[in-house]
This record gives sequence, structure tokens and C-alpha cells, in this order.
Amino acid sequence: MFEDIKDNVDWKKIEKINYGWSSDEKYYIETNALKQYSLRVSDIGSYEKKLKEYKTVEKYAKLGFEMSKPISFGICCNNQKVYMLLSWVEGEDLEKALPILSEKEQYLLGREAGMILKKIHGMKLPKKQIPLSTNIEKKLKQLSGYESSSLRIPDDEYTIKYIKDNINKLWSKPAVYQHGDFHPGNLILTPDGKLGVIDFNRWGIGDPYEEFYKLESFGTDVSIPYCVGQIDAYFDDVVPSDFWEILAVYVAHASLYSIVWAYQFGQDEIDNMTRICRKSMLHYDDFKSVVPGWYMSYHNDYKIITK
Repeated sequence: MFEDIKDNVDWKKIEKINYGWSSDEKYYIETNALKQYSLRVSDIGSYEKKLKEYKTVEKYAKLGFEMSKPISFGICCNNQKVYMLLSWVEGEDLEKALPILSEKEQYLLGREAGMILKKIHGMKLPKKQIPLSTNIEKKLKQLSGYESSSLRIPDDEYTIKYIKDNINKLWSKPAVYQHGDFHPGNLILTPDGKLGVIDFNRWGIGDPYEEFYKLESFGTDVSIPYCVGQIDAYFDDVVPSDFWEILAVYVAHASLYSIVWAYQFGQDEIDNMTRICRKSMLHYDDFKSVVPGWYMSYHNDYKIITK
């Protein structure tokens, strides 16, 4: 099915990858010369969107960290699909690797991730790409969808109030390039102990602080030391107070809206997102606090263990 992709005659193994939330079809490719690639395939209707993604990944590839780098882009499958061929990042999924490492190793990998994210956010953004509007209206509409749904959870009033009272704090920072889904599930621990970054398909341009809310959603289940390290390193160990105020809005919104979003995937995913929501409410004391309890409890401990 991929015979119209350049150099495919050298491919000896094509394995479909069935995990992840992306709508792309994903494949592991291995050549006769034992080179490894990641192939992503999408419907032809997304050609312009995917071309923009590919060109953005080309920019990210110049930043000097390990990642799935662009190899080629084009149309395949008798003009029905668009493909993106990327280098394969060898190693273990970070979310699987972290729990078996020492707390010091987890924290230091978090610091490495924070520095990578800082590089992405530090890229020069052409003036013509700076958004003219924010996504605040979209988030309020999503919150309204949660409020009117049958999936509301008890005692959500404080969380809803915090969002509505503070949502205008979003997008108060200059817009940046975003990875879009930056958490341990999209990072690879390479054989030499470094981090590799994958899955840029949710990239965007927006609020730099938005990138951190998935630490609460997915990172704290895996490794609190990692989460603390990512935040510490990103801010050179001096975290501004407005970061916490803004992050709490993103966390609160994602905690509630993700329950409604999960409806399309069935009851198990609804239950999981409800669990994550309750966890977030606990960490933020029903959003009466803007600094999560896990950071306040462990921040000084993890700074000490690195010295």
C-alpha cells in the first residue's frame, strides 16, 4: 500500500502501531540496512495541515535535542493519503521507565525535559503567525458543555468558579511554538540515558504555560519528581507566582472538560478522566490553592537530592 513512497523498496518490516490518541495511522519501519523510521499516514484532506506540521517539525529539529526528525513528506496510496516519514527514536517510553528509576534520576530527567520545552518555546515566532485571538471563548464554551452534561461530578462548584473568575489570565504571555502534548507518554528514554521527543501532531502556537497542565493529568501518576524537575528547570529554579495562577486555570478546565471529551471513548475512559479530575481537586484543595500540594511537598526535597 506504500509502494508510491520514495525508497520503500528498501523496507523489510512494516508494523502498525495501535496505541495513542492520534487520528494518524502510525507504522514502525525497518530497512534492509537496519535503519528505523516512523511513518504517519493521514487522509488526503489534511494535506495542508500536515504540510504545515512537517515544516514545523523541521524547525524543531534544528534545536539540538533528540527527536523524531523529518525525512520526507508527500502523497501516497494512489493519491488518497498524505504521509510523513520521520526518524525513529530508539529507547523506552518514559512513562514506563520513570517508576523504576531513583527519585534523583526522575527529577533530573524532569529537568532535562524542562530545558527541551524551554528551547521549543524560545524559537522565534514570525509576526504573521502570532494569533490575533485567544482560545478563551472556546474554553468557556467547553466548560458550558460540561456544566450542561449528565457527567458532572459532585462538589465541582469551586472548580467551575475558579475557572470563570480567572480565565482572563490565560494568554497573558507572548505566544510561542508549542509541542502541544508534552508529557512522559510522548518522551523516550534513549539507551544513553537522554530524552527523545516524539508525536508533534498536536503542535500549536499559544500560551507557553498551557504546555504544563498535562503534568497534572498524566505526569503525577507516573513521577512527581519528574514533574517538579520539569517546572524547576524551565524557570531556572525561580517559578513566578503568575505561572501557578494561570496553570491552575488550565488544570481546572482540563479536569472537568476531559470527562465530557472522554464520552466518545466509552465508560472506562470516562471513569479514568473522572479519577484524574478528583485527583486534581485534591492536589489543589478544590482550587482554593493555586500551587498543587505535590509541588509544595516535594520541591525542596528534590532540589536537595541533586546536590
